[in-house]
Amino acid sequence: MSTRHVLLGLLAAGPTHGYDLKQQHDARFPQARPLAYGQVYTTLQRLVRDGMAAVEGTDSDGGPERTLYRATDEGSHELARWAEEITAPAPFVTNEIFAKVVVSILVAAAGARTDPEGRRPDAAAHLRAQRAAHMERMRELTALKTTPGADLSTVLSADYALAHLDADVRWMTTTTARIDNLTAEVNAI
Repeated sequence: MSTRHVLLGLLAAGPTHGYDLKQQHDARFPQARPLAYGQVYTTLQRLVRDGMAAVEGTDSDGGPERTLYRATDEGSHELARWAEEITAPAPFVTNEIFAKVVVSILVAAAGARTDPEGRRPDAAAHLRAQRAAHMERMRELTALKTTPGADLSTVLSADYALAHLDADVRWMTTTTARIDNLTAEVNAI
């Protein structure tokens, strides 16, 4: 997700302080990683530097001085361009779970120990444990989205995450069923 474009989108509603932008981001994208304040202010500084945002003024409201930011016309044009742009499917999919399965197979084949207790990774056991963790997260998300009064942003974010977790679980099920063939293939390379 492009933080700069999301912040420009939030600024489209009008001039806003960095603190409020962070709060709005976290509220509107409940399943996304919360933004750090430092990330918000660094991104705002870059947007100002690049002419996409401008400082509208400062105020203190009895507390520390706060800077008010607004989107510029150039920022609004960039936001429109970005929003209309089709997001290309990723050409490479990094899958840490698959990497752990392959490495577990390699370590087991080499007879290597990975810790002082002499344990070796077990690809099938890892897949079972990972599946259990995914299922727990899916239960949490289902409970979140079915909570009475859940807002639509929360429901849609949970649905998106559930679809991805479900795809992972289906992949783990298929891979577990093929673990012997995968082990032979990995060890043959």
